Amino acid sequence: MTPPPAYHRGGRGEPLVLLHGMTSSWRAWRPILPMLERHHDVYAITMPGHLGGRPMPDGEPVTIDAIVDELCVTLDELGLDAPHVAGNSLGGWVALELARRGRASSVVALSPAGAWAVPLDMYRLLSLFRIGSVVAGWGPMQRLAATVPCLRRVLMRSIAEHADRYSGDEVEILFDDMAGCTVLGPLLSRATIDGPIRTFQAVPCPVRIAWAGSDRTIPFRSYGRPMLDAVPDADFVVLPGVGHVPMVDNPELVAWTILQHTRYVSAHAPRSG
Repeated sequence: MTPPPAYHRGGRGEPLVLLHGMTSSWRAWRPILPMLERHHDVYAITMPGHLGGRPMPDGEPVTIDAIVDELCVTLDELGLDAPHVAGNSLGGWVALELARRGRASSVVALSPAGAWAVPLDMYRLLSLFRIGSVVAGWGPMQRLAATVPCLRRVLMRSIAEHADRYSGDEVEILFDDMAGCTVLGPLLSRATIDGPIRTFQAVPCPVRIAWAGSDRTIPFRSYGRPMLDAVPDADFVVLPGVGHVPMVDNPELVAWTILQHTRYVSAHAPRSG
């Protein structure tokens, strides 16, 4: 398994950083890159501890703050101070933490992870990811998902409503990314200790939270309301008919959701001089 590049860059305009979900890589954004690159200088970055991304420091606890620390180093290396940031799932949580540190000029968080109402909701996620990791490592499951579109849609319902739209090669990439993720176990183990996302006293930059209407991994009824409580004054929209990783279900809708927000923020930004 050859790791992909640590990031993809393309397009022109104001910088936009894209952050994927747990066990994935920057390649999760490929369905919408052409649309975004017509308007932005896009950096799709593989997050620390994921296949091809920056390694996490040896011997240090794997926490959200530690991941954000390493990602800030990457932003510094790329010369990005406070770009627009869009993130999905874990990437959405990390995008919000970048905003907390003043490292984002705007945020679009697509079904962001990091909030739950009761401990049982957290334990449900722990079980879901651990079972998914075991099942994904089973060879026959990988072959079925890669070769039979109708089964792919059933087997991957936790990812997308229309997983049959993935090609066989794209399914292999998903499984490769999952196998190459080194932070899944340690981060899940820390989750019950570190707790959910800390409540923002004030939203530090314009934030849009866009929840997948058919999210089967972190459905809004259990995970969305606590997130909205933690991020007061965030703009909120529901994306109908899409699953937890919405880029494959409706790439045009996801791209529009991001671009509408970045355009608004840019149009209302204070003018220097």
